[in-house]
Amino acid sequence: MDRLKSISKWSLILLLPIGILLTNIAQSSPAFIEKYYSNGIYRYISQFLSTITGIIPTSIAELLIIFLIAFFIYKLVKIIQTTIKTKNKKRYILINFLRKILIFISVGYFIFVLIWGLNYYRLPFSEIANLNVQDATIEELTGLCESLITEANDLRKQVQEDENGVMYIPKGYKDVFNRAHKGYDNISDTYRELSGNYGDPKGVVFSQVMSYSGIAGIYFPFTAEANINKDRTHVLLPATASHEMAHQRGFAREDEANYIAYLTCKAHPDPDFQYSGTMLALIHSMKQLYEHDTNAYFTLKATYSEGVLRDLQDNNDFWQKYSGPIDKASTKINNTYLKLNKQQDGVQSYGRMVDLLIAEYRLNYNK
Repeated sequence: MDRLKSISKWSLILLLPIGILLTNIAQSSPAFIEKYYSNGIYRYISQFLSTITGIIPTSIAELLIIFLIAFFIYKLVKIIQTTIKTKNKKRYILINFLRKILIFISVGYFIFVLIWGLNYYRLPFSEIANLNVQDATIEELTGLCESLITEANDLRKQVQEDENGVMYIPKGYKDVFNRAHKGYDNISDTYRELSGNYGDPKGVVFSQVMSYSGIAGIYFPFTAEANINKDRTHVLLPATASHEMAHQRGFAREDEANYIAYLTCKAHPDPDFQYSGTMLALIHSMKQLYEHDTNAYFTLKATYSEGVLRDLQDNNDFWQKYSGPIDKASTKINNTYLKLNKQQDGVQSYGRMVDLLIAEYRLNYNK
């Protein structure tokens, strides 16, 4: 009986290659994944989980991670103590410990694939939104940046600022999270894929740890929660919440989540969300312009309003304060994670949001 139990436990490790096989099959069937998984199975799973976890205002994901870290440390200490006391079974104890880790990883990865991971292989959002993504000219990129600067300058006049002249949301992050759904509500008639009943984003208690890790927000598929770094600057707080909510609705690719954040913020009735989404798009677009035409970049940057410049400087100062080895290590981990999920550009995939912005700009410009 004990032998059968041991074999059964070892067999759980097979869930890892099964999960990998599922992702490889999914890559060749985006239309199938879109119809039956992303707009079918996943929507039921995510909305059910999000509704349940949304009852509690605290991030269950954060509590779960803290518990797992504490449990791992506890087990590691116990194993070290047992190994020291035991003379003849050190090899067995080590193998048993490694087996448990492998089983945990295998089961965790398999569940991850089933309840979230297959979304990486759905149809591109450009296809869903009928956007023609193609190589852009410098003129188109420059035109996009000019348009976004005009929008940002105008919207900046409609938001509040603190005593330092920096954009400020008086009621804080909770108010942002409570209002975040409005943009999705307004756009759901156009994009049914963005509709649904989900819990609000949640602020993370240990947001300072996220800041040192260079993380603005993270979607945790096991609880279907959009977890946000509540300490980050207000200028991009609404856009960050909207970005993680895009993941919550099954859009896994970073460039698409950024573009959806921009769309939903634009569709939001409140100026602070509209401004935040526009600033997200502007930052990414101007970064691309800097890489392709430095002169045009500085010419356009000179047209920023003073308020926009203060907000950007405040945002840069915030992240610079936390920059260091933890931030670099976190970026490498995120880069590896994205590449494992077939986003070959890694963290650079965030920049591909601009391709979608230009496709939209081209569509509107040619009307």
